[in-house]
Amino acid sequence: METRAARHGRAGSRCCAPAAAAGEARGVQDRPGVIARPPRIAYLLLAIGALLEWLRPLSLLPPGWPAAIRYGLGGLLLVLGFAVVTVALRAFRRAGTNVETPKPTIALVTDGLYAWSRNPMYVALTLLFAGIAILANSGWLGALWVIYVGVLRVGVIAAEERYLEGKFGDQYRAYRMRVRRWL
Repeated sequence: METRAARHGRAGSRCCAPAAAAGEARGVQDRPGVIARPPRIAYLLLAIGALLEWLRPLSLLPPGWPAAIRYGLGGLLLVLGFAVVTVALRAFRRAGTNVETPKPTIALVTDGLYAWSRNPMYVALTLLFAGIAILANSGWLGALWVIYVGVLRVGVIAAEERYLEGKFGDQYRAYRMRVRRWL
């Protein structure tokens, strides 16, 4: 099956490289095998944090912090998170690859934000989560943010990295050596 990147003559560009079908030919399942979709993990932890906050409120910020700083910082993190995820999603769409983690990766995206971070979408999700925690002034959400980052790293990113190395081989290993995991 021809990828969108190949149809538009970008298959060999720095932007993206189509995946070899070797794994598929051997009957290997073509998906990363992450524990869950990252937004769903965030929704679950946000709901748990809201419940904990309702049962026993816990402040994230020190008493006396001006509301303007809280709303300014929280709002800034939300805007930055939405901007990063929008740019990252556009890069995936431009490359013709799947965004959803249960679906196979069709092309390795290495340009734009992906030249700075191997996981800009996850950086964006953590920014959004942190922004919500600050806006809500919830210590529970602050603690769950740390757990979220750990779950992303161990349950999602580690699986994706194994999958991408298996699928793209030396090309992914070279990219991994060149670009940091987070920032």
